[in-house]
Amino acid sequence: MRRSTVLGAVLALLAGVVTSVEARAQTDDGFLWGVATSGYQSEGGAPDSNWRRYEQAHTSSIKDPYADAVDFRHRYAEDIANAKAMGVRVFRFGVEWARIEPTKGVLDQEELAYYDDVVDHVVDAGMRPMITLDHWVYPGWVADQGGWDADATVDDWLANARRVVDRYKGRNAIWITVNEPTVYVQNEIGNGGIEAWQAPWMLSRLVTVHRRAYDLIHRLDPGTMVSSNTAYLPAGVQAGFDATFVDRVRDKLDFLGLDYYYGASLDNLSAVHGAGGEFWRIDPQPDGLYYAMRYYARKFPTLPIYVVENGMPTDNGLPRPDGYTRSDHLRDHVYWLQRAKADGIDVIGYNYWSITDNYEWGSYRPRFGLYTVDALADPALTRRPTDAVATYRSLIADHGVPNGYLPVGPPAVCSVVDGLDSCLFPARYPGPLAPLA
Repeated sequence: MRRSTVLGAVLALLAGVVTSVEARAQTDDGFLWGVATSGYQSEGGAPDSNWRRYEQAHTSSIKDPYADAVDFRHRYAEDIANAKAMGVRVFRFGVEWARIEPTKGVLDQEELAYYDDVVDHVVDAGMRPMITLDHWVYPGWVADQGGWDADATVDDWLANARRVVDRYKGRNAIWITVNEPTVYVQNEIGNGGIEAWQAPWMLSRLVTVHRRAYDLIHRLDPGTMVSSNTAYLPAGVQAGFDATFVDRVRDKLDFLGLDYYYGASLDNLSAVHGAGGEFWRIDPQPDGLYYAMRYYARKFPTLPIYVVENGMPTDNGLPRPDGYTRSDHLRDHVYWLQRAKADGIDVIGYNYWSITDNYEWGSYRPRFGLYTVDALADPALTRRPTDAVATYRSLIADHGVPNGYLPVGPPAVCSVVDGLDSCLFPARYPGPLAPLA
């Protein structure tokens, strides 16, 4: 290597260390308990976008009309206040590109003012905004130019990112660039946004915008934390999915954003119901969260882990036939977070998905909300607390479950969440717990 190349490499390494230290300093005030939502799924009043077009065209994933979602666009103050009352410290939401730039180069000032007020409400409530720049939705004019198959989309996306970051810098935000990139690509294929053979090009462009956005955000908003959350798939297949995105941006992550919903084991193969969208038929496997975190702690030992999404759907809000409640689900997953921390895994935050029920990408039937909302039958869109609201408030106040707690859902028989590793080397159970403080 030439001397200039060596010097450049050293300076880049030092810059990365400084960025990592600054970002990690943001978590020194304790564990980050959070709730999550997203723009299109909750806001209502949907502008022209790829997903609005999918819904209107009744593509294969659409089962229910969008209607007005749960109208977060006009009820955000209530949802943010409900989060504050639980003691939540992070409120995740999306700033929808399609809403603020409905026509290329033309900004909607009213919608920008709406997001200004959302950020103000979150900050005034003593919470940190976790802002998602891309939660699978882009403007209709981007779709018209070819969506993610067009090179122009990269520059357009980054121009929007710069606009949003510059507007909300200095607000102690945590930034998510692209939500679940590999699932994003799968959804675009399933709904006709791209053809399957175009997937490598879309993934490459998502890698490009993340890498460039990471540098952009750290220039505009120094000391913040930046990541892209990944959906964890069980049975040892995650390494293959990581190769398409996470491995290609490893040096541009301040934490590993993990979304965990279901596992697999010799006594639990119910995850197959997810292929048909019947997520409420999947039997939760809380111990799988431990193995998913252990997988990434071993793969990226210097990266802290933030569970950006975790939740349990019910069938239109009905009780599960097995009697397992949302409170059981919350306590059991928090137990495994505490087990992971006791075993030295650097877990810094947890978001419950989601603060309210919402439009689950074509259907209102899966109900994930801490507050349930009957979007199709209740014109008032009333937020009704589930049993888990009080449970989450208690977990946050007490820094987790108490010593001696045993999960309602016991560990699986030969979990294969991380392939044979999770089966052959299971976590000690019961085992020590560490408070999430």
